[in-house]
Amino acid sequence: MASLISVCFTTLSMLIITTSADEFKVGGDEGWRQPAANETEMYVQWAATARLHVGDSLRFEYKKDTVVVVDKWGYYHCNSSHAITVFKNGNTVINLERAGPVFFISANADHCKSGQRLTVEVMSLHPISESPPQDASPAPSPSSGARSILLKPEIAFCYAVLIIISNIM
Repeated sequence: MASLISVCFTTLSMLIITTSADEFKVGGDEGWRQPAANETEMYVQWAATARLHVGDSLRFEYKKDTVVVVDKWGYYHCNSSHAITVFKNGNTVINLERAGPVFFISANADHCKSGQRLTVEVMSLHPISESPPQDASPAPSPSSGARSILLKPEIAFCYAVLIIISNIM
């Protein structure tokens, strides 16, 4: 019976690991591009709807442009001269490996100044889902770039069954 509990625990652990990471397409259907004159806040608005956690990733899809990871100063001054990392391949996936702010800009200063820059706040992982603030609007589904529940009800139920079985033994 101990081997059954071991198998159940391993399976549940793998389920949690595979369900805890999401990929977010930056800018949604628009992708990573220079915003039009009336869309200068498009990436600010996009970031406001995304709940990013350590382990998630950002996908930047773009043509004839760049994604530059910079520090806070580089972000606010649209300056890529001290870039942390530069991507030019048109389809960049960046894994979010630590909690805290991360800053992205286009290497084209004119694009950046017109709004093609993004700052995201990456949150640490928690074993259970987080409740949104009372005044927050509902977040979109994960397919449109927002965080789903970290611990799904089915997994929580399986853990409860596992605990009950282990107490019976």
